[in-house]
Amino acid sequence: MTDLPDFGGSRKRILAIDVGEARIGLAVSDETGFLATPAEAIKRTDPESDARAVIAAAERVGAVRIVVGMPVSLNGTHGSQARRVQGFRRILIEATELPVESWDERFSTVEAERRLRESGVEPSRDRARLDSAAAAIILQSFLDAHR
Repeated sequence: MTDLPDFGGSRKRILAIDVGEARIGLAVSDETGFLATPAEAIKRTDPESDARAVIAAAERVGAVRIVVGMPVSLNGTHGSQARRVQGFRRILIEATELPVESWDERFSTVEAERRLRESGVEPSRDRARLDSAAAAIILQSFLDAHR
């Protein structure tokens, strides 16, 4: 179980995920759709269990949508990691009635590393925190684009 904030069941939040090999970083929006906040990361086990954990997190925070960070290459193509993330997104779509959207995550991890270092945190020492910070950057980009 992840350590997500309890938002009292508000049904206006969005959950974003950054799907990595070892963990899935989580971030959640405030109910106004203005601000993204990192949450705990989920340790990966198998795709179906991972999807159940993401859906449980979405239900816990009262999310109305799940945004999946899509690792698009610089030239706009989808490489092997993007294909794996697309496969995981399909599992999520089949397992929940919530809308599941993909969002370009280019540079989200680089930006998360930069911001963590600026705040005095060494990202290489806390990879789960980095994954969730990257999810927050993905979500903030999504929120800003949809305002």
